[in-house]
This record gives sequence, C-alpha cells and structure tokens, in this order.
Amino acid sequence: MSFDPSTPMAQTHDAHRARQRRDRARAIGLSVLVVVGLVGFGSYLAPTESEASEQKRAAPAADGKAPSDGQTPADGPIEGLRTWDAKQLTRDHVTGPVAYPMKPPVGGDHNPVWMNCDGAVYKAAIPDVNAVHALEHGSVWVTYTDKAPAADVAKLAERVGRTPYSMMSPYEGQAGTIMLSAWANQVTVDGADDPRVDRFLSKFVQGPQTPEPGAPCTGGLGAQ
Repeated sequence: MSFDPSTPMAQTHDAHRARQRRDRARAIGLSVLVVVGLVGFGSYLAPTESEASEQKRAAPAADGKAPSDGQTPADGPIEGLRTWDAKQLTRDHVTGPVAYPMKPPVGGDHNPVWMNCDGAVYKAAIPDVNAVHALEHGSVWVTYTDKAPAADVAKLAERVGRTPYSMMSPYEGQAGTIMLSAWANQVTVDGADDPRVDRFLSKFVQGPQTPEPGAPCTGGLGAQ
C-alpha cells in the first residue's frame, strides 16, 4: 500500500511530528536558559561574598583604631609583684613612730594626717607614717635611692606629676633602686621605661586594694 503525502491522514501525521519537534526545541531551550541562569547567579554570589569578606577584613574599626588583641601596655601581670594580706595590715591612727616590717611600708598603723599625693614629687624623704596614710587613700608611692640614674628620676617625676593619687620621694634603705608601693602591694622595677611602672600605676591608683577609695589626696602634709 503506497503512502500519499497529499492525503489528509499524511498531513495530520506531518503536523503532529512538527509539533513534537517544536515542543522538544522549547524544552531544550528552557533547560539551557535555566542552566545559564543558575551558573550566572552562582557567579554573581561568589564574588559578592568574597568581596564582603575582603571588605570586612580590610575595614578599620568603628573608632578608627586598628584591631587590637586587647593587650595594652598597662595590662597584663606584673612580674615580681609582692603582696601582703590586707587583713593583716592594721589601720589605726597613731601619733608616734611605727616600726614597719617592710621598706617602704605598704600599710599598717599611720599618722592621722596623710601625705599630699595629688601628683606630688618630693625632693627629700617624707615620713613613713604620713605616706602610709596616703596609700590608704589609694595612692601609689614611687621611691628611689641615690643609685637611681638622674634620667630615670626625671622621667618618673614627670609621670608622677601628671598622675593624681601618686607621689614620689627618695628613700634610702630600700632593697631596690626604684620601687613602687601601694596598699599591700609593691614591686621593684629596672628603670623609668620598665613597662611595670605603667602597669602598677594603672592597677593600683585608686585600685581595688584601696581601703578608703575616694578619700582626699590634698589638704594633708606637704613639702617641708
């Protein structure tokens, strides 16, 4: 039996095959568009996330300072720090001399009048009994012997002079050439540039060891 392409049945069959070809072409086209779209979207996201990460790493801190590990010169342990039990340091007011067990003293009974300690730099020795009262108020006492280099003495005097609740004086008979004392705490340092100087001042000027925080450092005994 011959097949005549001009017959209605043949024309219907041809139309059906043409429609199938068009449907397949549309399906392939849509698949290609979906794949291209997904690849393009992924390519867009990848650089964006990478750029965001780079920007986060490169961006300065909100305060304009470089990121820090939290360690500052005034932070950290104070090597060689000596401490005493504050509960064992009596705080009675006395009018006579006191035999302190350490030099310089870091606490104990003391004179009713405190030593002025608002950044006071004394050129001569000061009474222990008055200095201890200043320590009770939260001050730091910087002391040095005649072996201390003049340059270190000058630097320490400048540092003390701009630090409220601190005082400085020569002290003969102490174990170290340069020492810093607070109530129940004391350290010997190597010089004015020793980082322990700033650490000690930062920690103990009106620090948690202070028996009478906020008590005055002026209106007491000044230079003789």
